[in-house]
Order: sequence, then C-alpha cells, then structure tokens
Amino acid sequence: MKKRMMYYMSGLVLIFLIAFILLKQTGNSADQKLAISSHHNKTVLVEPAYKQFESSITLGAVGDILIHNSLYEDAQTDDGGYDFRPMFELVRPDMQKPDIMFANQETILGGTALGLSSYPRFNSPYEVGDALKDAGVDIVSMANNHTLDRGPQAVMNATDYLNQIGIQYVGAYRSLEDQNTHRVIEKQGISTGFLAYTYGTNGLIRPENQPYLVQYIDVEKISQDIKEMKELADFVVVSLHFGIEYQRFPNDDQKQIVQRLHEAGADVILGHHPHVLQPVDWLESEDGHKTFVIYSLGNFLSGQSELYQRIGALLQMDLHKQIDEEGISYDISNVRIMPTYNYRPNYRNYKIVPLFDADEYNLPEAKALFEEISEHMKAFTEENIEIVPSF
Repeated sequence: MKKRMMYYMSGLVLIFLIAFILLKQTGNSADQKLAISSHHNKTVLVEPAYKQFESSITLGAVGDILIHNSLYEDAQTDDGGYDFRPMFELVRPDMQKPDIMFANQETILGGTALGLSSYPRFNSPYEVGDALKDAGVDIVSMANNHTLDRGPQAVMNATDYLNQIGIQYVGAYRSLEDQNTHRVIEKQGISTGFLAYTYGTNGLIRPENQPYLVQYIDVEKISQDIKEMKELADFVVVSLHFGIEYQRFPNDDQKQIVQRLHEAGADVILGHHPHVLQPVDWLESEDGHKTFVIYSLGNFLSGQSELYQRIGALLQMDLHKQIDEEGISYDISNVRIMPTYNYRPNYRNYKIVPLFDADEYNLPEAKALFEEISEHMKAFTEENIEIVPSF
C-alpha cells in the first residue's frame, strides 16, 4: 500500500513538473516574440535570437567629381597614363574612415578610347575611378546632366570599368536587369539602399529603347522606388541632381521635391548640381520619421575657378539600428561636415585640402572663410550638425 501511494505521489509530481515546464516555455515564447515598429509599414515578429541587437555605421559622402581638361592634363603621367590619386592624398584618410563612402561622379568615365573631353560634353579617363577606389569610395551616383554627354557607349564603358574595380554605381545602368538590381550595401548588420536621379541631361535625349541609361526625377516614380527599397534596407539614401547652378540656397522646387520624398520615407537625401555648397536641414513627420538633407554637396574636385566653386565638403553621419523589447528603432546622428578647398596654382598640382588648413595653400582668409561656411551650412538648422576642421 505504501509503495502504491509513493508511485502515485511520484506520478503526480512528474505530471505537475512537465506541465510547469510546458507552460513556462509557452509563456517565454510569447514574451520573447517581438513586434517590430512600422519602419517598413508592416508588423513583423522577430525570434528571440534577434531580441538584443545594436549596431552603428558611418555613412560618408562627397559632391561633384567634375573632371575638366586642366585636371586630366595635370594627372597625365610620363607613360601616357593618368594618376589622380595625388589629388586626394590629403583627404584620403578621412574618406577611408566611413563604413560606406558615396561620391557624385559628375563626368562620365568613358575612357581614352572615346577621346577625352571637357566642358560642355565631358569624357574622363578610367583612372578617375582608380583614384576614387583608392580613396575608399564604395558607390557613385552616375545620374546627372552629363550622363549622356558621349552617348550610350560611354555609359557602357564607365559601368563596365566600375564593375571591374569594385565600385557600385547607381542612377545609370547597363540594362533593365541592371536597373532592377537594387543597390544595397550591408555593413555591421545594417543595410543601406541607394537611389539616384537627375533633373535632365542638357537636352540630350535618352534613347526610347534604353530607358535604363539614366534615371530622371519623377517624384511619383521615386516615391515608389523608395517604398520598394524600404522592404530591403534599413536606411534609404536618395541622390538628387537638382537645383540651379551657382546658387547658394535651394529653390522652392528643391524644397518641394525633398518634402515629397521625406513623406515617401527617404532617410537621407544627398543633393548636387549647383557646384556650390547649400545648407543642410532635417524634416520630421508626425510619426517621428526624420529625413536628413544636404541640398548641395558642392564641388569636391573640379576645374571651376570661382571661390565658392572651389569649396566642397566631406560629410559623415552615424546610422544606428537597435532591436530590443520595444521593437526596432532607427536613428541618424552625429552629422559632421568638413569643408574642403581645391588648391591648384595655375591649374596644376591639384589637391583637395581641408578648408580650415587652406591658409597653408595660398588662401590667407581660410579661417574666416571656414567660419562663414559653418554659418552658411547651418542656415536652416543647427540641430545635430557640427562643422569640423578635420575628422
């Protein structure tokens, strides 16, 4: 009888123990599954393995790489080739720091076989791409008013060479298949998608049977592209070739386009075309989504002669992603801008130098100019923006 009672009690204990373990696991599973925020306008459940995640990367960007004849003549080597790397040597360490580095390749890299050319219809040596690769550039925009300067073959040559050296390109493509291949770069568990568009191509008509050659600004189309990219990437960066040349402030059209793309979900908007710096700004919607915009990055390397045309910038910002019990959060912070200056005595010995140090390169008012540029870039906002002499 005692043995029977012991077996009975042991069985009850075992049943209660198993039931407790099952309930515990079920409760943990329910607790550990996590509802994601509406960054991509949908709710997703994340398994416990991803419950704790936090990472940050640095995105860098520079403006126009605009290769006039004085630049490729200065870069010519004794063996008949070209070497643009010395022009970047003073800023190369700062360009190599970001996890992802963007540049606006304004002139087409069609190569010498097509014949090099300068303004108004440019064609540049492949070796410009080599210099960008050496300086740490990961992706270039090819959507600008000079994309079609030397026809479809120049686009084919440029994209082929960029593929060879491992620089991604966006905004101009080799085929529809190439255009439909999303440009997403993943670093440290954070994915960043890139899109690029231009206002036009100086009256040159994109062939009807080659719509992929260059992408034009169409707000409805871009908005749809942003929404598609948001399904693939944590952050969406939109490159826009827009605005009025040599104007130091954005016009109403630029502001309206930026507002529409902010509403579509763009996280970062990088502007270029004016060939001078235009200010930065933040846009924020009622749901808390924020967009950072720099209306124009200015010329980073060019043969243009006026003072403000010789001042560009190296932009850096931190992209942050966190997953915890509250969901997924995204943040852009620590925006830094280092103004730069194109040193080129007599249009030779070109070098990109930090503006703050340009008094060592025949610009005696460099420090005062640095302060002026600092105020100019923060004309719309001072929130989370720092203008720095160096990185």
